[in-house]
Amino acid sequence: MTLDSHLEYRAGELFCEGVSLSELAVQFGTPVYIYSQAAIEVNLHRLQSDLASLPFLPCYSVKANSNLSILRFLRESGCGFDIVSGGELIRVLRAGANPATVVYSGVGKTAGEMDAALRAGILMFNVESAGELDLLGNRARALGTRAPISVRINPGVEAETHPYISTGQAIHKFGVPAEEAVELYRKAAAAPEFKPCGVSCHIGSQIVDATPFMKAFNEIHDFAVALRADGLPLEYLDLGGGFGIRYSDERPLDFLELADGLATRLRGTPYKLIVEPGRSMVGNAGLLLSRVLYLKRNQQKNFIVVDAGMNDLVRPSLYGSFHEIVPARQKPAGSMLADVVGPICETGDFLARDREMPEVRPGELVAILTAGAYGFSLASNYNSRPRPPEVWVHGNTAKLVRRRETLEEMIRPEEA
Repeated sequence: MTLDSHLEYRAGELFCEGVSLSELAVQFGTPVYIYSQAAIEVNLHRLQSDLASLPFLPCYSVKANSNLSILRFLRESGCGFDIVSGGELIRVLRAGANPATVVYSGVGKTAGEMDAALRAGILMFNVESAGELDLLGNRARALGTRAPISVRINPGVEAETHPYISTGQAIHKFGVPAEEAVELYRKAAAAPEFKPCGVSCHIGSQIVDATPFMKAFNEIHDFAVALRADGLPLEYLDLGGGFGIRYSDERPLDFLELADGLATRLRGTPYKLIVEPGRSMVGNAGLLLSRVLYLKRNQQKNFIVVDAGMNDLVRPSLYGSFHEIVPARQKPAGSMLADVVGPICETGDFLARDREMPEVRPGELVAILTAGAYGFSLASNYNSRPRPPEVWVHGNTAKLVRRRETLEEMIRPEEA
């Protein structure tokens, strides 16, 4: 087990930066999400430093973690935003984002969402179908404005990742084939309600090899060059996101390797690069702190029952994802093979299966690591369980940045 730099054991107690996890459990209860500002700073600095030789705009992918405190911090640190809904637009604007740094992706944009983004003055819409382009044109005409667009091309690049988070092939719902995209650009160029300004792609998530990204970039770069030769100059090349991190023993994506390849293609061109990091900014910065409720054994298995479940962190159940689970107090030598499971009434409610775990006891705390991305943002009220609080740690201080949902708040929208 290798802990990230913002986590360490001090006199046997696990700390996030300068704050004891045991103290956080007393103050905020469990389960609780905890985020480290220092870890986000390190991740963002690495991205900005490794890509410093390129003209680029980082647009944080809001769906990874949309907490307002995280959005404000990233905005203050120079990030734009990649959004996929009207709700995310409201969040980034509430966080003080400059609309001219906001890119709107997603296959199912509604007329109301388009209107809100057009009125806000976002950087561009990543268009994903002919029908979407038609509706966007109608809304722009109705509002007397122009819609800045790029078309999301499906580059047909295969990358090693879970099939549920692979997005760049013809079998997926995202993007359009290059030949169809040409017609969409021609249609947009001939209509005064559009402003074609970029070309985009996104090949998937949790990709740790730079090669698929370079293949995808080469496709959108060559596509943009062809459009320029046809009389349609574009400004932005949007490579999307999906930059992989370490959950277990993976080698995280080497941004410097990617930057070297991109620089070769971008040097001397008029294009500005957009990247949409999400997981790579916040994934390892977050953990889910949970308390052991029971130890249970049947004829075949040991079970460690904790108070966090698939309603709080669905990734293990949804994707079979691995999250390191460590005790909040260091344990002596000794371990047990067990499933770590939650309180939800589903067999699929697990955080780990057949995992070699320290011999924890009821009442003790465990930390589910690398839970900052697609953790709280995928949380639900399944089994009528309130969603957990979120806590922001900076140095020796901890601040509640989302309070625990109450049962009354959860039920109130259903009452007449």
